Amino acid sequence: MIHLFINALAASAGGGRTYVRNIIPQLATQTGVRVTIALSPDLRRELDPGSNVDFVELDMSPTRRFWYEQYTLPELIRKSRANILLSAGNFALRKSPLPQILLSRNSLYLSLDFFDDLRSRGEYRMWLETRARAAIAKRSIHWADVTVAPSQAFAHDLQRWTGANIIAIHHGFDRKVFTQDSRALSPEVRAKLDAVDGSLKILFVSHYNYYRNFETLFRALPILRDQLPGRTVRLLLTCHLLSGTNPGSYRVDGAAQLVRHWASPT
Repeated sequence: MIHLFINALAASAGGGRTYVRNIIPQLATQTGVRVTIALSPDLRRELDPGSNVDFVELDMSPTRRFWYEQYTLPELIRKSRANILLSAGNFALRKSPLPQILLSRNSLYLSLDFFDDLRSRGEYRMWLETRARAAIAKRSIHWADVTVAPSQAFAHDLQRWTGANIIAIHHGFDRKVFTQDSRALSPEVRAKLDAVDGSLKILFVSHYNYYRNFETLFRALPILRDQLPGRTVRLLLTCHLLSGTNPGSYRVDGAAQLVRHWASPT
């Protein structure tokens, strides 16, 4: 039997959480595989228990988490008697007690455009923090035994960045699982969709952050309306443009002001 230890402590939002949500149900159905996964309590609540899956819940700040991963987690991994470590959050253990696979998927660490955007917004603290994380992510690729990227294009970017050999494995998705939920939409969501029936509806699925270009989309709305005279255009968001309602420390004031100026929020 293969015993896989997954370090998902850094899976706090976006792709990391999505990956864990999808991979754990898959592993739970596999015979000859045992899984121990370290994760946050809120992510644990989203996952169903499995007879071959053990959960280690740890709740801590990002700063404390980094030190915990590097200096305390290795002993926990050793005691688990696992065979392989899968580090699922862009950062590897510097001295892993097991052969280590690193999942590296955050292209922001390589994006000069993103760093320029942060400077233009005056987000100097976030610029420094992201630079620091990028340095650790780069070193992590050398600490790991194998690094996996979700696409061949990003694998090439990582290779140019680090000089290391990177393997590309497309994550894909389970079509059956993706489409099997036949539950009706909540009355609140149904009412919002019905209220804009007959309009050209644009659905943008994301929590707010800078790199998803919310502001570009908002500025495009009046242009689209001008090109569709007589047609109502409505934008539907899956987040609230309010401080404290989105992951991270992104400031939403500028985006919210654009919405008030150019569009009718839905």
